[in-house]
Formats: sequence, structure tokens, C-alpha cells
Amino acid sequence: MATRSRCSAVRSALRGNSRAHLASASYRQAQSACTERGCVTAIERARGELAVEPDDVSSEQARAVQVAATRKHRRHLIHFVIRLASLAIALTLWEIAAWNVDPVLFTSPSKVAVAAYHMVLSGELWTYLWPSLVVLAIGFAFAVVLGVAIGLLLARFWVLDVALTVYITFLYSIPSVALVPLIVLWAGFDTTAKVIILFLFAFFPMAINTYQGVKSVDPKLLEVGRAFRCSEGQLWWNIVLPASLPFIVTGLRLALGRGLIGMVLADLYTAISGIGYLIVRTASTYQVDKMFVPIVTLGILGVTLTALLRLAEKYVAPWTAASQED
Repeated sequence: MATRSRCSAVRSALRGNSRAHLASASYRQAQSACTERGCVTAIERARGELAVEPDDVSSEQARAVQVAATRKHRRHLIHFVIRLASLAIALTLWEIAAWNVDPVLFTSPSKVAVAAYHMVLSGELWTYLWPSLVVLAIGFAFAVVLGVAIGLLLARFWVLDVALTVYITFLYSIPSVALVPLIVLWAGFDTTAKVIILFLFAFFPMAINTYQGVKSVDPKLLEVGRAFRCSEGQLWWNIVLPASLPFIVTGLRLALGRGLIGMVLADLYTAISGIGYLIVRTASTYQVDKMFVPIVTLGILGVTLTALLRLAEKYVAPWTAASQED
């Protein structure tokens, strides 16, 4: 039990220093920086700063939390206004540009909105979007689980690293698009082929980022964990995984973007169902306004899923989310 608590303390150290650590650091700094004449004065001043009444400390902490919350709210409001203004400018420029282009080749956002309304109302958009979402969920889940597992194994066991890294690099160097016809030839035109294609697109960012995250763990943290007699499992759970989470989260975002590309590409090659097939069908009939609806839907889907990943990051790894906001 004592060993587990010590290993948990090492994990807590990854999330930042406590107030006591900062206070003692300031005291040591004052002690080492003072001259012979002012040594006692500097040390006593540092002691006086540490000897603060509990009520004063709590009130100062409350004010600091309130100021930080106000600044955070103001920053989020400014970001929202900037994004809203940029969206309005982009839509206006798009609308103006559509006036000077042949409607067979290009369309305006107002016409896209009308087409989207009718496609949503009739259920046409959902009919093509749902199969693609199923493929995205299955393929992305496999890519995340296997990517994280293989990345951790390659980084922690040098034998596997030496034996398999060259194959990971070899497969990652091949454009995934070049493998799509071969996958369709082997797996056919059903959902299995689409899942494999999406998996190939999303797997490598997860595996490579996880590998780099484990390799970037500070060796001193592992030495401290071993000095506290942490077991291998405790080292992984309390030190390796928390220190690797920023890289894993980055891999999730990259894998999500590449997964969306693989999803559409699989639909284009199979040309049976899915949102990619909807794009091909509307383009072949020169329905440009309806063709833009699935394209815009993919963009909205990517932004929404990325926002959900950021929200999950705040709960899983709040220290990394806080550092990115700062």
C-alpha cells in the first residue's frame, strides 16, 4: 500500500508542483541569494511570507481563482466572436464569388443551405451518412486500440522495437491510397473493405505518436519510480501513460482527420453506399448544390469530433489541456 501511494505521488508530480513546493523553493532562493549583511533579513522575510494566516491564504486563493475564471471566460468570448466574424466573412465572400461563376460548376452557400434543408427533411442525407458513420466508428476504434497497444509495446521492449519498427516505417511510407485497390480486390465491396481502408489511414498516426510519447518520458521519473520500488505495472500506470498522454491525444486528432479521408475514399472506390457515394452521384448529375451538402457535412463532422476529443482531454488529461490553453 505504501509503495502504491509513493508511485501515485510520482504521478501527481507530473501535474505540477503544489503550493508547498513553490513556497519552499522561494524560501531556498531567498536563502541562497542573500548577502552577508542582509542574510538574516532576507531569510526572515521569506519566513514571514510563508507564515500566512489560513484565512488570508483561502481568500487569496479564492480571488486568484475568480480572476483566472474571469480571464478564461473573456478569452473564450473573444475567440467565439472572432470565429463567428471569420465565418460571416467567408460565407459572404463565397456568396459573392458564386455570382460570377457558372452555376453548373459552382454554387452559393444560400443554395447549399436550401438543398441541405430538403435533404435533411427527406432523410436522404441521413440514409447515406449513417453507413459511413458506422464504418468510421468501427475502423477508428480498431485503429486507436491497436495503435496505442503497438506503440506502447514497441517503445518499452527493445526487441520488438528492433524487429518491427522497420515494417511500420515501410508500410507508413507507402501511400494508403495505393493499397485501396488491393484491399477492395481481397475484401470485396462490402463494409469489411471500408473498415480496413479506414483502419490503415488512422492506425499509423496513433502508433507513431504513442511510440514517440513513451520514448519522450523523462528517464529521471522512471528512476524515481524504481527508487520507490514501483512495479512495472505501476510504472506504466502512474508514470509512462500520464507522461505519454499529450502525444496520444495528438495522435487521436491526426487519426481522426485521416480516418475521415479514408472513410470518403472507401466510399468512392466501392461506390455502393456512404456519403462518398452521395458526392459521386450528385456530381455525375451536375447537382452542385446537393454535392456541396455532404462536403460541408464532412467538415462539420470533423470539427464536432475534434471538439469532443478536446472535451474528453480535459477529463482524461486536464494538465495537458490547461497547458495548451495557456
